[in-house]
Order: sequence, then structure tokens, then C-alpha cells
Amino acid sequence: MNILVIGSGGREHTIVWSLNKSDKVSKLYCAPGNAGIAQIAECVPIGVFQFDELVAFAKEASIDLVFVGPDDPLAQGIVDAFEAAGIPAFGPNKAAAEIEGSKIFMKDLLKKYNIPTAKYETFTDFESALTYLKAQDLPIVIKADGLAAGKGVTVAASFEEAEEALRSIMVEKVFGDAGNQVVIEEFLAGQEMSILAFVDGETVKSMVPAQDHKPIFDGDKGPNTGGMGTYTPLPHIQQSIIDEAIENIIIPTAKAMVSEGRPFRGVLFAGLMITKDGPKTIEFNARMGDPETQVVLPRLKTDLLEIVLAAMNGTLANLEIEWNNDAAVCVVIASEGYPANYPKGKVITGLETAEAKGALVFHAGTAMQDGQFVTNGGRVLGVVGLGENIQAARAHAYDAVASIQFEGMQSRTDIAMKALV
Repeated sequence: MNILVIGSGGREHTIVWSLNKSDKVSKLYCAPGNAGIAQIAECVPIGVFQFDELVAFAKEASIDLVFVGPDDPLAQGIVDAFEAAGIPAFGPNKAAAEIEGSKIFMKDLLKKYNIPTAKYETFTDFESALTYLKAQDLPIVIKADGLAAGKGVTVAASFEEAEEALRSIMVEKVFGDAGNQVVIEEFLAGQEMSILAFVDGETVKSMVPAQDHKPIFDGDKGPNTGGMGTYTPLPHIQQSIIDEAIENIIIPTAKAMVSEGRPFRGVLFAGLMITKDGPKTIEFNARMGDPETQVVLPRLKTDLLEIVLAAMNGTLANLEIEWNNDAAVCVVIASEGYPANYPKGKVITGLETAEAKGALVFHAGTAMQDGQFVTNGGRVLGVVGLGENIQAARAHAYDAVASIQFEGMQSRTDIAMKALV
């Protein structure tokens, strides 16, 4: 089969790497891709929002299947565009992708179907949001309604911080139209957990759970990022809690979407908090996580393409998906200044050494310049170590990170430490 992957980050590099292992694949393309992806697939210089050009390319290259990586094009209806042209695309259509595209839609859905989540209120007006805020307990969570590259959420410890977050979203419009509405919700304390699942309507096949690290600095300090590292499995979280989350949150949500006339097909990603009252939903995403994908797919034994095809043709329920017992730890290496402004074009060295040590190096923001890899994004690389347990995988990941250099690079030193406490 000829396959086109949409996107240009670490998630897409991992998807391409995983699909490349399938003997059902004859040719892999990625639009627009990055310098790492270009090592294993043909990169096509078409942006993720150029739907007409992407459809035209897919026809011209006889693409049999499209795999959509990022959230924004899903929310804007990229799957609908491919399907209208008769090209099968793996991912939710626009109506189903609203579960990520609008936090208010998601929260209202969970409330309607009694699916566990934090208490919340929604606002379209800054003054009324501020009035409500004054009566709430701290800490409190402020969320822009729309997509904001993983950065539209603030956990505010003080009223001043909460007011500043509201003002930047609603008045200063730092996230544009994504901030036309906000959700103010209670702060949930506990361990975070991410569970991704292959979904086709009411059929849910969950993947191995992972845990992300959102803040930029060690000890979960500093501003939120798109994710600074992940690991799987979660030895410190009981299997019964993971099962409870799947049974009480993910499966009911898939069924709720069918009931709403928005059946979900693709990867549904639940961001969860394990509270004293059990797992509760923080968010849903309509695609594979980044950097969760970088640790989850290396543990997948079943052919990824086989799973995707089963979801597309309605046979997912009959497919037994197998996982290996490895632990995987991903450390994200980011540019100086990220998640704010950062430079580009810094020469990266040591990639071959890192890979020679057995690490998987997934490119997130890289380009090729004069025959050298250079930085081309905020998050530059995801370095994945594998091992028989978290300790071994972590040691492998950090040993490989130590081999890589570019000017101003930053990474956290405490990824996966929560599993070892």
C-alpha cells in the first residue's frame, strides 16, 4: 500500500517509523515531514492545512490510506476532505474531532453522560469570568476553549495568576479565536495518566498507559509545554485503576459520541487524573499524543497498519492487539527559550552516537542544511530508551541524550522519576 502521513513532528516520525515495519507498505510519504522523517519516507512540501493540494497529491501518488497526525487539521475537517475525494483517511471527521477542538463541547458531553471529570463553568465574557473566579478555591484551572498547541491551560496557584491567564486568553487573545470562550474548572490533585485507544464507533482497544511531563523545568516547574518527556508502563499505578479508567471513562465516551451522532474513528486520547475518588477526565484529544506516541508505539508488537485497516473496515473488535513488556522512556530535547521564542538553525551533533547506543531518536523540529541536521522548532528531538524496567530504560535514554549537542539545548533531568519513588 502507498501511505501518506500528515504532520511534521516527533509523533509523525514515530508513526512513520512504526508503519515502515509493516510488510504491507510499499511506499511511505509524509507531508510536510521533517529531516528525520526524510530518512525513511519521501517528504512532500505541502502544509497540513492545504487540503486541496494534499488531496491532489494523494490522487496523483495513488495513495491507498492517509494517517493524520496533528489536531488542528482534524478539527478543520481534513478527514472529510479526503473522504469526499474517495481517499480513506484514518482519523476522526470534523464533527467527531470537536471532542478536542472545543473543551466546552467535551466538558458538556461528559456532564451529559455522567462521565467523571472536574467541576467547571464556561464563559464568553472576561468580567463575568473574573467575578466567578473571585468566589473559587485555589489552585484553579483556566483553559482556552479551542486548540492552542498544548499551551492553552494554566494551573493558577494565586488569584493574580488566574486573572492574568484569563486576561491573556480573553482580552489579549494570545491564542486568537481559541480564547473566545474559556473553561474555569476545579483543580484535581493526584497522578496524571494518559491512555490512548484505537477506536471505531463503540469498539475501543486501549493502548499501554503512559505519563507525560508538561512543565518545562524539573520538578514540574515553569510554564506548560507540548510535553517534555513520557514513559510507559506505570508501575506505580495499579492495573485496577487503569481498567477503571477504560471502563468508566474511555468506553462510555466512545458510546456517547455514537449517541450524539458523531461516531469517533481514529485514536482517542484520554488525559486523566487519578484522584482520591478514582480516575477523572482532564481532557480528550482526537489523535495520538506527542510525546506519548514515542514511548507507546515502540511497545506495539502487532502491525500498526493492520490495526488501522481493522478500524477502517469495521473489524477492530475481532483484532487481538499485542504489546511487548519493555519499558520505554522518552526525553524531549528542546531549543533555548522554548516554550516562548526560540532560535532556529543550530547545528545538531551526536545523533549517530545516540543511535549507536541503542536509543530511538525521533525528530520533532529539525531540518537539513548543508548536509547537517539543524534545529527547526521548539521541541527538537525525542530520545527514547528501552529496557526491561523503567530504571534501565531511563538510563539508556539519558546516556543517549548526553551524546547529543546543539547550542542552547535544554531537557528535563527527572523524566520518569515518579515511577521510581
